[in-house]
Amino acid sequence: MSGYKMAALMLFIIAVTVAAYSETPPASEEGYEMASWPAELKEKTEPDTYWGRNLFLFKLMKQLEGDEERYETNDDLSSDQKWSQLAELKEPDEKKWVTALSTNPGKSTKSPKPRPQPKWKSKKGRGYPVQEYDVVTQDDYILKLFHIPGDRSKPILLMHGIIDSADTFIIRGNTSLAAALADAGYDVWVGNSRGSRYSRRHLLLDPNTDKEFWDFSFHELGYYDLPALIDFVLDNTGTKTLNAIGHSQGNSIFLVLGATRPEYNEKIKVMISLSPVCYLNNIKNSVSHLMKFTPVIDRFYTFIGEDEFLGDDTIPIRLFRYVCGSKKSYSVCAKGIMFSLAGSDPDEMELDFFPTVVAHYPTGTSMKNVIHVSQIGIKRSFARFNYGLKNIEIYNSSDPPEYDLGKVSMKIALLAGRNDEISRLEDVKQLMSKLPNVVKFTIINHERFNHIDAVWGRNMAVYLFPSIFDILSKYG
Repeated sequence: MSGYKMAALMLFIIAVTVAAYSETPPASEEGYEMASWPAELKEKTEPDTYWGRNLFLFKLMKQLEGDEERYETNDDLSSDQKWSQLAELKEPDEKKWVTALSTNPGKSTKSPKPRPQPKWKSKKGRGYPVQEYDVVTQDDYILKLFHIPGDRSKPILLMHGIIDSADTFIIRGNTSLAAALADAGYDVWVGNSRGSRYSRRHLLLDPNTDKEFWDFSFHELGYYDLPALIDFVLDNTGTKTLNAIGHSQGNSIFLVLGATRPEYNEKIKVMISLSPVCYLNNIKNSVSHLMKFTPVIDRFYTFIGEDEFLGDDTIPIRLFRYVCGSKKSYSVCAKGIMFSLAGSDPDEMELDFFPTVVAHYPTGTSMKNVIHVSQIGIKRSFARFNYGLKNIEIYNSSDPPEYDLGKVSMKIALLAGRNDEISRLEDVKQLMSKLPNVVKFTIINHERFNHIDAVWGRNMAVYLFPSIFDILSKYG
């Protein structure tokens, strides 16, 4: 997909959102009365509110209803496609790791209620007990942390990328990274950054009404979220160090952590960076056009008073899931959108699996986080958030300071791919030159390894997991 087509897609999303937020609803037409709306639109709806104004979107949905294969809920997937097939737990007070669409976490600051799921069995034939914890950060955000118990002397923390959640490490079921690590005996902890599906909570702020909730970028994820999660894991396991694996921006935040809170370098045995994102100087595909287009999106979001970007309950994402959840949309949505952004590898994200991806990805983050990422690419500098004229007041400098990567002394292994359109090899090599303790740099031996194969690839166990376990055995 060309940059112009991508821009057109974004304009379409904006147009849909405008229709939803318009204060003057379009004239009602016969056949579109509220009584005939789908249940998911009728719930808690009044004719003059949110969905009530969005007749345009409803009409579009009605036109698409002829597609019998379209995806609506996780219940439409076969059991082997569901990522959250968890065993019944022995302790009645323990919770289950719920699926992304089993509840609507975007409507409440309370924990989503668990929903019974089929058993998720390991290769050994047993079910995985999964525990769920709420971790409070220094600045009062409440983060959801999932735990698959294993050898308490071998804790490992997994962190997802931007507009993603812990789901990304488990949606491949038994062939997912979290499952592979659990089978190998590791004590697996999977975090959720603030603003994502499971971490839209705060002790004082409501994400649905308080704009202050969304005043964060990946800087806060590294400075506040990671220390809280790391300390919680170490306290729970009684160990002094842990291993870590990050994907995409899930690596950027560890760089922020090591640079701004260097005492945490000693708490990490080895950090395995899958498709690491730091420098974005060599991106040439649709992502580069999107970064340049970000200021326009930001102005639009400011105009409509929105600070959450691509949250589960937002109209663009509902429309995306409705349209792209069908297997018939694979060519447009997978090949036309995702592969144009991440790199093409249809053998690793096959037609049958794609609806599962759409059900769980993307999930929300802050608009400020998106802007910060675009600043990194446009300014060609891994620096703190650029506040413009306020930089003098905040940083005592006209430009935001760069993160001092020389302070990131934790052992880091960089795993990259030749076909990754976001984490370009040239940029990964530049990152490697800045870090003082890179113990491994591996170009994955899969010619079409792209940005999403690291978490969703069908054959990760063949081309990726051996490298991960080799690094863990040597340095973890």
